[in-house]
Amino acid sequence: MRTVTSTPTATHTDLPPSYRIPLTVIGLGILLALGKIWLGALVGSFGLFLLVQAVTLTLRFTDSALDIYRRNTLIRHFLYEEWQHWEIFWKPVPVLFYFREINSIHFLPIIFSPNELRTCLETHCAAAQAE
Repeated sequence: MRTVTSTPTATHTDLPPSYRIPLTVIGLGILLALGKIWLGALVGSFGLFLLVQAVTLTLRFTDSALDIYRRNTLIRHFLYEEWQHWEIFWKPVPVLFYFREINSIHFLPIIFSPNELRTCLETHCAAAQAE
């Protein structure tokens, strides 16, 4: 977990990427290509998409919101006060992060450190935590 202080009073935490799921999906695509080339290509392409997302996206937890950056550009801003519920699916091998806001729901593949994601969520969004 990288904590960066931008001012004396404000801090944020950037989650490091996790390549486990993208590489697993790419490997599965290679195995599937041995039997059905089109299926392997489809699954492998999705794995490559996830890999690019893991390399280029950053989840940043601030004092008031979860920000998603593509490189240095802010692309989404989710205020914690609007969160109603969050959950990380499948405890043995976390693969999907879900959260619901007042007006929308969001699903993100776990392309970040799942343990650090959970720690940040528990720190910043404990009121919306799954029971």
